[in-house]
Amino acid sequence: MEKVKICITTLEYPPDIGGVGESVHRIAKMLIDSGYEVHVAVFRSKERLVADGSCRRASCTTTLQNGVFVHRIKSAARDSVTEIQDFFSDVYFQLKYLHQKYNYNLFHAFFMNETGYVTTLLAKGNDVPVINSVRGSDLHKHIFNPKNHAQIAWILENSAWVTFVSRDLQKRASVITPSVNLKSSAFWNSIAPINFEQFPTPSLVNELSGIVIGSSGRFRDKKGIEFLLDACAQLSQELDLTLLLIGDFVEKEREYWQQQIQQSGIGKNLRITGITSRQEALAYLPHLDIFAIPSLHDGCPNTLLEAMSAGRAIIGTRVDAIAEIIEDGVNGLLINPGSTEELTASLRYLATQPELRQKLGAAAKIKVRQQLAPSVEYQNWIDVYQKTLATPESVLLGKVSLV
Repeated sequence: MEKVKICITTLEYPPDIGGVGESVHRIAKMLIDSGYEVHVAVFRSKERLVADGSCRRASCTTTLQNGVFVHRIKSAARDSVTEIQDFFSDVYFQLKYLHQKYNYNLFHAFFMNETGYVTTLLAKGNDVPVINSVRGSDLHKHIFNPKNHAQIAWILENSAWVTFVSRDLQKRASVITPSVNLKSSAFWNSIAPINFEQFPTPSLVNELSGIVIGSSGRFRDKKGIEFLLDACAQLSQELDLTLLLIGDFVEKEREYWQQQIQQSGIGKNLRITGITSRQEALAYLPHLDIFAIPSLHDGCPNTLLEAMSAGRAIIGTRVDAIAEIIEDGVNGLLINPGSTEELTASLRYLATQPELRQKLGAAAKIKVRQQLAPSVEYQNWIDVYQKTLATPESVLLGKVSLV
């Protein structure tokens, strides 16, 4: 019997760096293991711009990566600036061609703002069910662009199923489109066990002194790093500490962050690794005393799960999945987002309580192994795919799940 064919659309996929790409890669492997044929179409609007001013025609390059058909779509560059509607028109044409070639049974879009609309439009036009997965910024940030609001509401209304990485995101979507309550589910990301002993000692470890406070990721507006800079600068007057930022600031905000670093006065107490491989980023985690994730909003960040896997004492904010996963005083501490005062007080408290740090870290490690294991996420996704493949579109076309 022919395998059920699934096409996932995404902004990134390995070797691209990013949490969405890691999630799509993990889910694609789960689906492959369950007997599905999996295709991943990768496209991003920033790729419509060509730095050297050269021209090109629209293209789709297909490779087979560990059993997954990966289609990297590029729009045409016919002028110095490619308009956004021209970009999506080219992407739609390439996706339509892929569907004509492979005859997909189901579409699945990650991140509504770029992939959701073009994917849902194609799926609905061909009577194929579509899942849309909300990751965070699409409802926390892009919804405030008046041009996006109607489009996001239309996507939510026309999805066969919608998934969220936190109940907070699910609630926000139901405010915009109440019917979401009848066709959605919220569940966390997962993470496979990590053997931290396999990693070599990373390069900046010898420069870390005192209490080492760390955070990791691609640092940008939503991460709340300015509050961490201010808190650590204030605490450095009282304690010997190092703030280690594992990663780097996004390029378009670099001038802002340089200003924030200077204004904070943190000076010699700050270390920034710059962009690293995931392996090197993970290698730093066991060298932290406290992991801080002071996000203003953040979906279900992989960096949180990595820090839990390393058994670190965590301070997080009451937003999204961070507030659902971290139980205040049990496996970490929770503070309100945007509060330098609360962050400073929590850092000071943990810095002087080594036994509590150990206790919180051990509890975090147990929770991530038990409740955020791949087997838990696997069952959630299988349930979603089975429900979606049983929708009227699939039944009418004789498209049924093999699992």
